[in-house]
Amino acid sequence: MRHLKTAIGLVLTAVMLFPVYWMINVSFTRDQDMRKSPPNWFPVDGTLDGYRAVLDQQLPYLGVSLVVGLGTVALTLLLAAPAAYSLAKLRPRGGGALSFVLLIAQMIPGIIMAMGFYAIFLSTGVLNTVPGLIVADSTLAVPFAVLILTTFMSGIPEELLQAARTDGAGVVRTFWSIVLPVSRNSIITVSLFAFLWAWSDFIFASTLDQGGESQPITLGIYHYIGNNNQEWNAIMATAVVASIPASILLVVAQRYVAAGVTAGAVKD
Repeated sequence: MRHLKTAIGLVLTAVMLFPVYWMINVSFTRDQDMRKSPPNWFPVDGTLDGYRAVLDQQLPYLGVSLVVGLGTVALTLLLAAPAAYSLAKLRPRGGGALSFVLLIAQMIPGIIMAMGFYAIFLSTGVLNTVPGLIVADSTLAVPFAVLILTTFMSGIPEELLQAARTDGAGVVRTFWSIVLPVSRNSIITVSLFAFLWAWSDFIFASTLDQGGESQPITLGIYHYIGNNNQEWNAIMATAVVASIPASILLVVAQRYVAAGVTAGAVKD
């Protein structure tokens, strides 16, 4: 039975990972072999033209995505960590209603938020700018981050905070010196998700930064697609390169994410 389960698991894993393999295969495929039937299952007579196109054309887009991703992480933590601490430990009046509103905010379709941001950014002059894109992407990450951090911080023992107050630490000092270090796993979790959402965003980018000089990698890939010109090896090569930072982050932060997501789920 164990061998059967292992075999089923391997087959399902292979099915789920096949699109990734095909993306890599196509990234090495020549243009004249792109519509070959049957297709080449391996990059026979492969080419590096797609990756040369990435180096020649896509590096600025990758740089912008990196800036937007890191900016989204910084803004998300700046807003979400104090808010979560307040909801978890200071218990302000109306905190339950605020948590409910944050939950509802995650259900709003991104395209609706994008159209609202378009009107606001147009009147404030931040349309087609990197800071505007950072603010927009943060609206996806902040509600999630507040809910995750609140769940974790609620499980921090009151005795630990009381000891800090006994030593003369105020609310801000307790938050900075005690709560944040203890919440490392959950902070890494929300940082990772915030970065990945910003890195892979297309709706906000295409709506709020379509005419900007600095555009993220999702628009860089989109520019390859035209009515009569689909540079599929360049598209897939760009997708492969763009997936590398996300893959590295997922591997490095895997154990922190597992701990951060389940934190607070079980009480002692």
